[in-house]
Amino acid sequence: MRLRNWQFVAFSLLAFTAMLFIVAPLGAQDRSSATPIPNTVWVGADGKYEAGPDTVLVQFSISAQEDKLQDANQKASRAADHVRQLLRSNGLDPKDAQVGQFSVQPVYDYKNSKRKLVGYRVDTNISIKLKDFSKVGPIAQGLSDLEDVTGNQSLSYLLDDMEAAKIKAVEDALARARGEANSVARFSGRTLGELSYASVDTYEPSPVRPMAFAQARVAGAMAAPAPPPTAEFGAQKITVTAHVNALYMLK
Repeated sequence: MRLRNWQFVAFSLLAFTAMLFIVAPLGAQDRSSATPIPNTVWVGADGKYEAGPDTVLVQFSISAQEDKLQDANQKASRAADHVRQLLRSNGLDPKDAQVGQFSVQPVYDYKNSKRKLVGYRVDTNISIKLKDFSKVGPIAQGLSDLEDVTGNQSLSYLLDDMEAAKIKAVEDALARARGEANSVARFSGRTLGELSYASVDTYEPSPVRPMAFAQARVAGAMAAPAPPPTAEFGAQKITVTAHVNALYMLK
């Protein structure tokens, strides 16, 4: 039997409505209020763990552009050698620095209707993690003093063992959840039993980026450079948060 267009549309709407009535109760079962379980208490709680950063991530780039590719490579190589010397002079192994990207690309002039090759550009992104915060200043200053081939310098404060911090945040959230559940049990004249179910979500913060240090070479500048705006201030603490949903039995 063939259905007319309006009959087919009406039938489709009825089928979709029936599907909604079937799916909605199933999705609602995930909520604690939809299907209460006798002799239990369901609680949700947030926890956190706060700690000072233990690592500084220094990132910078080496860029060189010359008319010939060979000259651009040589200029970038000289800059990289200066960076290695800078790291060694501060007691750091150049092998601890990591190259994130290396690219070589031609540079064109598009002023005319026909593009013209005017040179080649070499770019390299480098990063290094420092545990000794006292080395940040000399490294930053040393990079600024290099030839004009280094750029995009920035630093970020990190917490190296993030997994341990997440565990502590979860433990804090669980302790808060148990305290709230215990209050409900006492108020109702019951005793809190064992943990029957728990779900955990942790939230890792973004790296703390207090500053981006750029090169500054001004003719006739003072011999002693001015300190950066962040001088003598402590690093911002890193806070890891967690949320738990817990189901406890009541005795």
